[in-house]
Amino acid sequence: MEILEEKKFELPASELIQAVDEAHRHSLDCIADLDDAQLNVPMMECVNPFRWELGHTAFFYDVFLLRILDRGDPVMAAGDDMYDSFKVAHDDRWGLPLPSQKETVAYADQIRDLIVERLSSHEPDARETYLHLLALVHEDMHGEAFTYMRQTLGYAAPTFAIAENGVNGGAIGEGPLPGDVAVPGGSFQLGATPDLPFVFDNEKWAHTVEVAPFEIARAPVSNAEFAAFVDDGGYQREELWGYQGWVWRNRTGAQNPVYWRKGDKGWMRRDFDRMLPLADHAPVIHLTWFEATAYCNWAKRRLPSEAEWEMAASAEPAGNGGGVGERKRRYPWGDEAPAPEHANLDARAMGCVDVAAHAAGDSAFGCRQMIGNVWEWTATPFYPYPGYRIDFPYKEYSAPWFGYRYVLKGGAWATRNRFAYNTLRNFFDPHRNDVYAGFRTCAPA
Repeated sequence: MEILEEKKFELPASELIQAVDEAHRHSLDCIADLDDAQLNVPMMECVNPFRWELGHTAFFYDVFLLRILDRGDPVMAAGDDMYDSFKVAHDDRWGLPLPSQKETVAYADQIRDLIVERLSSHEPDARETYLHLLALVHEDMHGEAFTYMRQTLGYAAPTFAIAENGVNGGAIGEGPLPGDVAVPGGSFQLGATPDLPFVFDNEKWAHTVEVAPFEIARAPVSNAEFAAFVDDGGYQREELWGYQGWVWRNRTGAQNPVYWRKGDKGWMRRDFDRMLPLADHAPVIHLTWFEATAYCNWAKRRLPSEAEWEMAASAEPAGNGGGVGERKRRYPWGDEAPAPEHANLDARAMGCVDVAAHAAGDSAFGCRQMIGNVWEWTATPFYPYPGYRIDFPYKEYSAPWFGYRYVLKGGAWATRNRFAYNTLRNFFDPHRNDVYAGFRTCAPA
């Protein structure tokens, strides 16, 4: 509990009520159009039963917010035995006596109403603000997962009130953005600083690392660039893959990215329930870490380290013409919260846009789309920073996964803007290609 007492950032109740209500509507939109047959998904490693997923997000608010603040009983008596992701193994979730969709929505509505009622009675302190933000960001993560589960299953894209352009499959574009930018390297504070309003435990705290000068691509690798690798037989060349990558490639039989198919007129990509022509200048997406590194070996490039990526995204050139300055931006463009002109976030476009879009979101060094469009794999395994301490109350967020996964940075088109900033560390197993992951490259060291 003492970690909660360290929190200093406060938000007014009105802002939190608005955020809770919007996140709740977004979650309901994710499943509103699904019939009973679609809700009963097959058991797969990368999906959960949709009703379990929605119930779990509501349960999280109960456990990590309402019960801590009010020391009350569970809102749903059976919730702990049904929705606790660390008590209920993934495969066991299909055998649970899950409530119906109507009952699950009613449970989520009840939790939302209790939170709004509580916030309507007072202004939250920093401790309570943190718990609200933690639960909101958790719901945001599952909202993104809802969309890529629908992609995995070949369902139609969800319809969100926030969407501006409908499903576009990458049709919004401004073309390619070739070339590298030079980053001078030097001493750099990797990680989050205590003045930030919300961070996860794995971002704590900023610590000095030495980064050699490097050159990094202005934009993520595009579909056209990755297609050249595929067409050159990249999936058949063992020397490009490394041992674990080649094991994955042989086990899966992959010949191209998971949703690509070769048509009479070239490559097509399944976008939810539709096959669309490959958008040449949109970033390649739904790639494993193995595919990203194989491409880099083919192109005689490499993945950036986490420190290189974060330096390119958040640092500013030093005034003396050498190295980087002490100031660190929260977002590539500065400290202003993400707006539509900065980044492709919040499922507004319902798909990827071209890699040259969103020039207003460039970093100080000229890197584009370091926030939004696609998550970007790095070369860095997911480990704690020096002095790491598990954060209360979500003790299982980071610690169980250290050493098994790789760090991704930046956020994707379906990522909510609360979950997209320079120091955020996402992390997935290297074989995951269901998530909205792509990459950018660096010149050889």
